[in-house]
Amino acid sequence: MSPRIGVFGGTFDPMHLAHRDMARALRDELALDKVHIVPAGQPYHRAQAPQASAEQRLAMARLTLGDEAGLWVDAREVRRPRPAYTVETLTELRAEYGEAAELWLLIGGDSLAALPGWRHWQQIFTLANLAVWQRPDLPTPPLPPELAARWQARQVADFSKRTQYGTIRALTLPAQAVSATAIRQALAAGQPCAGLLAPAVVDYINQQHLYGR
Repeated sequence: MSPRIGVFGGTFDPMHLAHRDMARALRDELALDKVHIVPAGQPYHRAQAPQASAEQRLAMARLTLGDEAGLWVDAREVRRPRPAYTVETLTELRAEYGEAAELWLLIGGDSLAALPGWRHWQQIFTLANLAVWQRPDLPTPPLPPELAARWQARQVADFSKRTQYGTIRALTLPAQAVSATAIRQALAAGQPCAGLLAPAVVDYINQQHLYGR
């Protein structure tokens, strides 16, 4: 049977335990064989550059996930010497897994609303399905007309059938209101982040003197 593959990209500055829980839920809810966790090397959509380097964020992702079954830290965007575009990563994964593979890209509700600003965004629907997670502490912005019909179609889609690409599904992931921004601010203020970061990540942050530590 063809594989079912998830893609969870992000800046991960730093990766926290809510990220890990989201990756687990994505894997379990969609019964995926493998989830690629893809730290962005040079995220083009951010107004400010990440505080930690790409290699440091990659290391923290690996420390957070350890040897968790079905979750794999993918370094391809960190290795690129230029900005990372999701459509390129999906194109590579489609070539690696084949046309019959079922690909699912995890995306937040706010990112979904901004999707028409992504590079070659229409092509994403020819490569993967979208699994949409809406943060409980952030209202989902209204969708542009280019996406509204697809979002409405999800309500009548039969998700028991396998689909290689082109559909949108809303996920019932854990209600996590944790943000990397709040964690960075807490670390800079010398506040503890117990329960938010893996202990190995806290040790790494202290060793590397990241986020004002």
